[in-house]
Amino acid sequence: MTAVLSTHGLIARYGDFQALYGVDTELHPGEAVALIGANGAGKSTFLRSIMGLLPVAKEMVRLDGEPVGGTATDRMVQKGIAIVPEGRRLFTGMSVEDNLRVAIDQAARIGAKGGWTLARLHKLFPILAEKARSQVQSLSGGQQQMVAIGRALLCQPRVLLCDEISLGLAPKVIREIYAALPEIRAAGTAMIVVEQDVGLAQSASDRLYCMLEGRVTLTGKSGDVTREQIGKAYFGAGHAVV
Repeated sequence: MTAVLSTHGLIARYGDFQALYGVDTELHPGEAVALIGANGAGKSTFLRSIMGLLPVAKEMVRLDGEPVGGTATDRMVQKGIAIVPEGRRLFTGMSVEDNLRVAIDQAARIGAKGGWTLARLHKLFPILAEKARSQVQSLSGGQQQMVAIGRALLCQPRVLLCDEISLGLAPKVIREIYAALPEIRAAGTAMIVVEQDVGLAQSASDRLYCMLEGRVTLTGKSGDVTREQIGKAYFGAGHAVV
């Protein structure tokens, strides 16, 4: 099966500092892949590189086999990739619905078509219908994360990149958000989920990659890798493929 998204020897830098060293990954249609690793491992940099937020060589990122590395972020959204950024980055001073309509308007401008509507999103996260007129900054952290996920979905992505969507949230809210991921995948959306909670990452994904200091140190099916293998890859003991 052809990968919908893949990276090939991906290298990324912040000025003179090299953050990624030859990262090879692939994501297939409808698949969920987890990206795990400690702080500073390069996980967020990896997502930023895919989204065109960092300069990378064109052939290092491919979408449906087409080289797209370094493509501007708005063009990547047009091509069908959306990101739920770490920290949510919502538009404060605007209502929940207005935040979501920004994505609806953007999708209309670029001609993106898909099955995500406000009504469908409200079924996925009913609280967003209840809070539609509330200022987004008045919401809890978990509710704001739902807005961020909803905004990304309303861009009608084929690939959804999720950067630490459980960060700082209560366990109950985390369970609620992760319970929504299968429905998102059922709509045909492939996902890359950056997550520090290893158990959560394994349960929510088909395959995983572990990163350490900008390199992939473990790849395998999420149900096959052991905690011992993950521990070695997480803290450094060579590269393993399971």
